[in-house]
Amino acid sequence: MFGLGDLNLTYLVSITFVSLYVSTVAVFLSAAIGLPVALTVGFRDFRGKSIVTSIISTGMGFPSVVVGLVVLLALSRSGPLGEFELLFTPEAMILSQTILALPVLVSVALSAIQSVPQDLRDAAFATGATSADVGLLVIREARYGIVTALLAAYGRAISEVGSVLIVGGNIVFSDSTSFTRTLTTAITVEARKGNIETGIALGAILLALVLTVNALGARFRDQTPAGERR
Repeated sequence: MFGLGDLNLTYLVSITFVSLYVSTVAVFLSAAIGLPVALTVGFRDFRGKSIVTSIISTGMGFPSVVVGLVVLLALSRSGPLGEFELLFTPEAMILSQTILALPVLVSVALSAIQSVPQDLRDAAFATGATSADVGLLVIREARYGIVTALLAAYGRAISEVGSVLIVGGNIVFSDSTSFTRTLTTAITVEARKGNIETGIALGAILLALVLTVNALGARFRDQTPAGERR
């Protein structure tokens, strides 16, 4: 039977908290940046739009270790952001996860926004709606795809290993409290120690968290604006 071995509760709670904290903040930042970008690209026709869309799609495949290395160089003492002393902190991990989650969120949200019929937008404009009104209408119609984009971005962030290991340092204090160790990096540590059962148990906790977040997202997605089930 799989177990958590000699892991104490303080350690387990702290690595879970760090995982949830950095991933949630990263997704919020990705949404704050990515949703306006998706709306702008989805609404406007401009020269090079296809190139921009291709770049966004390409970003979904960014190698995490490369992103981690770039963030490491940027936050190092000799880097452009070195003065902020963010390297090997949760904030560095958030930055790395935001970069990785952003293209996923934008790409999926953009597909959802572009799937809203143009006739619906034209009809709204014909009735005197402003651009802001039409934007809200499109978001309402594309909300299922947008929630899916948020969930996909969250899954990308919380499952990350390489970049957070590079920029976070996988730090745990002497009292077993995690500073930058997450569930994913803890699994890596346990696997290297040969504690496979413990690693699998931590993986089960991570999977349970992802399933819970997806269930909550699906519940929200399936709500109508009036709060009634579809």
